[in-house]
Amino acid sequence: MYYNDPLLSQFYRNDNMLKNKVPAKAVDDVSFHISRGEIVGIVGESGSGKSVSANSITRLVPDPPGKIVSGEIFFNGINLLNLSYKELKKYRGREIAMIFQEPMTSLNPVMRVNRQIEEVIMAHESISPKCAIDKTSELLKAVGISGTGNISGEYPHKLSGGMRQRVMIAIALACNPSLLIADEPTTALDVTIQAQILELILSLKAQNKISSILLISHNLGVISEMCDRVIIMYGGKIQEEGNVKDVFTLPYHPYSIGLFESVPLLHSNKKLKPIPGNVPNILDLPSGCKFCTRCLKVMDLCREKEPELKEISGGHKVRCHLY
Repeated sequence: MYYNDPLLSQFYRNDNMLKNKVPAKAVDDVSFHISRGEIVGIVGESGSGKSVSANSITRLVPDPPGKIVSGEIFFNGINLLNLSYKELKKYRGREIAMIFQEPMTSLNPVMRVNRQIEEVIMAHESISPKCAIDKTSELLKAVGISGTGNISGEYPHKLSGGMRQRVMIAIALACNPSLLIADEPTTALDVTIQAQILELILSLKAQNKISSILLISHNLGVISEMCDRVIIMYGGKIQEEGNVKDVFTLPYHPYSIGLFESVPLLHSNKKLKPIPGNVPNILDLPSGCKFCTRCLKVMDLCREKEPELKEISGGHKVRCHLY
């Protein structure tokens, strides 16, 4: 599948997270785009820079301790880094919406869920309170909460994790955003509810309620089922990027290969091959390739020089000295 209508292009050189007042590169030299109608997935272990990359799009990285040091983030031709806070508010929630990792803690605990949705609608649209209430009812129906009692009038603590996540999706869809950023939207949910939430997101996209999606996940199965392209991150850098089918069929980077080999298969007695070692602390990243301390194919060059992200074929890129 090919897309020729870029919706969002994102470039970072450094996105520093300050810890103990020592600069640390949480995201470094990351560049990618999301096209209109496309679903792009970002995958990697915890600490790889996935969420920092996503939060940087709408400048949600807390400053301090974090700071976007350099780069550009374009949305529909507008560099979001050049906007004032007041101008940026027009994009947050309206043009770009987010579903955060934890539905348990992302909602206001002292406000009924219907009021939280109404508040978002009225903040971004010139609309009467009555119309906001009606639109809230439509949104709750769209995410499958209608006809289940007076759930919309409840406080978040009275709802299950799945229901809370549906409310989060309703809030995200309140203003028909062009881009939905879903940061591990099924965290802490059981597998049945996970499947329902993911099916709901795909269904809403099919109904044109969402144009494009940036999906962050640890789950390679979810990425393969939902995404058109995948970005694999490690050590704050993109290690491999390409069409989902290409990357899943023939991964090039040793880290990508390690991720796939560590996934348990339902009908297989094959022994798992975990990636040796641990994700390095961003305060103490190795020189050269960031994966060199765990790579089974490491060479002296890997420890001395950072490899560039090179295109292998047809948009399939890899950051490795082996290629």
